[in-house]
Amino acid sequence: MTTTMKRWQLTAAGRANLKLVETAIPTPGPGEVLIKVAAVSLNYRDKLLVDAGFGMLDPLTEPLIPLSDVSGIVAACGEGVTRFAVGERIVSTFLPDWIDGDGPGTARHPNGRNLGGSLQGVLAEYIVLNQDWAVCGPRKLSHTEASTLPCAGLTAWTALVERGRVRAGQKVVVLGTGGVSLFSLQIALLHGAEVIVVSGDDKKLARARDLGAHHAINRKREDWVEAVYRLTSDHGADHILETVGGAHLGKSLDAAAVAGRISLIGILEGLDVSGGFGAFARKRVVVEGIQVGHRRALEDLVRAFDLSGTTPVIDAIYGMNDFEAALDHLDRGPFGKIVVEVG
Repeated sequence: MTTTMKRWQLTAAGRANLKLVETAIPTPGPGEVLIKVAAVSLNYRDKLLVDAGFGMLDPLTEPLIPLSDVSGIVAACGEGVTRFAVGERIVSTFLPDWIDGDGPGTARHPNGRNLGGSLQGVLAEYIVLNQDWAVCGPRKLSHTEASTLPCAGLTAWTALVERGRVRAGQKVVVLGTGGVSLFSLQIALLHGAEVIVVSGDDKKLARARDLGAHHAINRKREDWVEAVYRLTSDHGADHILETVGGAHLGKSLDAAAVAGRISLIGILEGLDVSGGFGAFARKRVVVEGIQVGHRRALEDLVRAFDLSGTTPVIDAIYGMNDFEAALDHLDRGPFGKIVVEVG
């Protein structure tokens, strides 16, 4: 086996500081596994990190490998590894310290350690992970498909299943057609929910219908809140996947059903959210921030995709040398996920 590999790294925020370099293949230490990377998927936060340093340690003490979501094969095991064997497929966890339950952190210092941000990421031909930072990969998905699960897939699963306890017949509103949104559509359909997709693009709405969405609302042509009232006979949405953030939360509060649930996921309109108090009091709406999810839930998600035969929606696949083009595509707004195939 060769002793060198390629990896992307950042020395500071900004595209000018993003380089593809050749370096030595790392060696796993005690409790660690060496992963031969097959595919890595992108999330919107990756663009924010590369371009603006969002979530990056300041200052960096060493070059940072970006991205967090990987599917690959165990190439070697360090001393004491018991969770995996050479040759097994794995996918990474986004928040390595969160195994189950409420997770680590305090009010002053909530859990913030994540791959490809405060910790080294995965956009390399080989990476080393602690054995606790991964789960066995799905049997029925390709590496390209499996790489989309750790962040976007798990976020949707956490919001709707782990926290939301979605039930058949409930009304689920999905905002947009990015990775989390389309995973939410698929997971809601698996549980028998009635799904409404909101977007400003008719072509994307048509594709969402092809995936099984029951209703499609073009927010540029009509008030999407009023459309939700009409489509649900004024019942409103039992679950809303709020991927926009900012003041847009006010619209989701208006669209929510009595005792409905809003999962705060996106920050497209800013980190500071706002909305009227009336909906909280009169509707008894639950608004919950979603921080991806824990390892046990990722294992559940992998099983669900294996058993159901559902496949993630991938908009485009790029090669290792074309990572910057993949970031540009992410900025344009993909339908589903963008993946970099590594090996």
